[in-house]
Order: sequence, then C-alpha cells, then structure tokens
Amino acid sequence: MDHGLTEMHKAAISDQIAASLLDEIPNGTERAVTGVIELPGKATAVIGMRRAGKTMFLHQRRRMHAASESRDAVPYLNFEDERLLGLTGSHLGVVVDEYRRLTAHLASERRPTWFLDEIQNVKGWERFVRRLLDEGNRVYVSGSSAAMLSREIATSLRGRAWEVSIYPFGFQEFLIHHEVHGTRAKTEKAFMDYLTVGGFPEAQSLDVATRRQLLTDYVDVAMLRDVVERHDVSNVSGLRWLVRHVLGNAGGAFSVEKFYASLKSQGLAISRDTVHALINHLEDCFLIRVVWMETSSERQRMVNPRKVYPIDQGLIPVFDRTGRSNIGHALETAVLVEALRRRCEVTYIKTAEGYEVDMLLREPSGATHLVQVCADASANETSEREIRALQEARALYREAIPWLLTVSRSGYAEAVPKGVRQITAYEWMLMPEWT
Repeated sequence: MDHGLTEMHKAAISDQIAASLLDEIPNGTERAVTGVIELPGKATAVIGMRRAGKTMFLHQRRRMHAASESRDAVPYLNFEDERLLGLTGSHLGVVVDEYRRLTAHLASERRPTWFLDEIQNVKGWERFVRRLLDEGNRVYVSGSSAAMLSREIATSLRGRAWEVSIYPFGFQEFLIHHEVHGTRAKTEKAFMDYLTVGGFPEAQSLDVATRRQLLTDYVDVAMLRDVVERHDVSNVSGLRWLVRHVLGNAGGAFSVEKFYASLKSQGLAISRDTVHALINHLEDCFLIRVVWMETSSERQRMVNPRKVYPIDQGLIPVFDRTGRSNIGHALETAVLVEALRRRCEVTYIKTAEGYEVDMLLREPSGATHLVQVCADASANETSEREIRALQEARALYREAIPWLLTVSRSGYAEAVPKGVRQITAYEWMLMPEWT
C-alpha cells in the first residue's frame, strides 16, 4: 500500500465504484448541449457555474454510454466524499485496481468511460487522468470548488481536455422540464415565467421568496468560495457592491473608472486594479459574462465600456432594488446566454452615428448575426431607433443576418426593411439553426 493511502480511502473508493455500477443512474431534464462533446484522446472537462447542472450532465452521459456499451463500463466517483480527504494523485492507481477487481467476473477487455466529479480536490490528479487517456479510456471531469475553478481543470490537463460548458436551463430545456407543449399562448406564458424564474434547475417551481433566497445563496457561495477564499480578496465590501451593481444592471455599460469614482464618493476605498481583478474573478467563476465592443483596435476595445450580464436572468430581480420592470434586461440576458450556449463569440456594436446593436454573434460555423433585442418595438419611435442601428451595422457587416427580437408578436414593429428578420425571442431560441 502507498504511504498515506488508508483503508478508509480504499473502502470509500470501492464503495463508490460498486454503487456506481449497481445503483440506478440519476436522471433529470435532458441537457441540450450543442457541438461535439467527446474528442478522441481528450478528457471532456464539464465547466460552468455552481448548481447549473454539471453533475447531472455527467450522469446523463453515463446513462447514454451505459445504453450503447455496458452498464458496468461507466464508473463514477465524487471526490467531495469526506472519506477521501488526504488522498493524493499518487494514490489514484487504487481507483483502477478496485474497478478491475469489482468487474473481474465480466472478463471484458473494453475500456470504461470514467466520470470523475470534483477531482480537483485530489492534489496531483492531472497525471492520473492523463494516464487513463494514454491507456485508451474515455474520461469526463468536472469541478467547481474554491480549490480550482472548473475552467482550470481543462487548463491543468495541458491540451488534453475538451471544454463543454453547462449553463442554466435554456428555454427549450425549461419547456421540457415543465412539460409545456401545445398552443402559442401556453408557450408565451411559459416564456414570461422563464424570464422571471430563470434557468437554475433547483429554482424551478419554488415560491418567489424561496427562489430568491436560493439564488442569493448561490451568489454568496460563488463570491465567498470562488472569489474571496480562492483569491484571498480582502475588500469584501467592495466585492459585494460590485456584484449588486452588475447583477442588478444586466446588459448595462460598465466602466471601471465610473464604478471606482462612485465607490470613492461613498467613502469606500478600492483601487482601479482591484475592480479589474474582481470583474475577472466573477467571470472566471461563471457568475457573470462580459461582452466587449466590436473593434479591430485593442485600444478602442479597452477604453470603451464593457457590457456585463448575469449568467442567468433569474438573478436580476434578486439584485435590482428599484422595483422597475426587468423584462427588457431579462430578455437581453436570456438571448445572450442562448448564444453562448450555442458556442457563439459575442460582441456589441457602436456605430459611427452613436447607435448601438446589442450583439454581433459569430457561430462556430462562421455564420454571423446582428441581433437587436427589444421587449416591445411596436411604438414607431422605438422601432425606428432599433432598425436604424441594425441598418448602419449591416453596412459594415454585409454577411451578417440581422434580427429584431421581441418578447411577443404584439411587440412587433409595424414595418421592417427587407432582409431584417423580425421574430419573437422565444421562437428564435427554439430554432435548431439560425439560417
């Protein structure tokens, strides 16, 4: 036995592997993940914010592999098991040994597909995963503890990982989860619920007070464990002000200089460099997404404000204390996250005349889209402003498909120029392809 490997470690590993081979595989609402999920010779690194559904996605992939291969070929271990404290990478060979012992009666030469949850809790785990890959195994890893953010799992594998991002439910997943089908009226009502409730799986079907407390707890854990503890942040009050500001002002222009000046005027000391660092930390742990202005000049990119969005529109009413309607902000956030879910690169456009297009989307295929999001474009003044911005941007991005997205058909502009595609945002989200 390796020094430091205890009988408790071995028992816990054996118990988990045995249970994963015998117990019913957990199942939930099927996650709609676009693009390639597995690549030969690479571990699939499942990344995303806490509680977005990464572990359930692992189990759903286990279920798929078990159906096409063998129920005994999908071992799962969760390294947050307290009995595994003190386990190091040099001990992980026992995982393979125990699996082989438990499956010896099968006399199968098939390599298993390993599912390793929260593996970053084991110091030196990377070499073990690389060895599994070298021996021809398929491997899934995920994690989100303060010890290592999930994205860094992919980085730690030094080119041997393929990132798959898990976001809170998209609208299609929301409909499936709530078993909504049938008429347009039902779909539109569900969409309004989606814009309010958001997509975190555990937040569904809760009363308002319970849901808000749950989402507040999510944000607190992300702040304290993934930012404060991990990065040794001392200015916790500044961090809380920043989080309240960006989550309550979804899609708003964010200027480090203006935020710094605002806190200074209220007697809160924080440096500009600290604000920059905190924004980066919040994006790293997937609490926010940052959208930069589209420009070929790095200097212009840096001096213009960024637009900052929460990872889920359900967070907006929790942190916006103004009491105003959040439908417009929620709609724009939901559209952004749908674009990210489809692996698009996203920027925003500021035209020479000062008009703004909410998003320029670049799909992995190379297709580009100009997306203007407007909750209600039925008023002439509103539609003229939104369409004018699209027309100016079209002159610069001639290959891009222009879209005007509204909450419902009652919010359509009375007339749109030829080529502009006016559609409800929920219909756009439900389209398999935007062509």
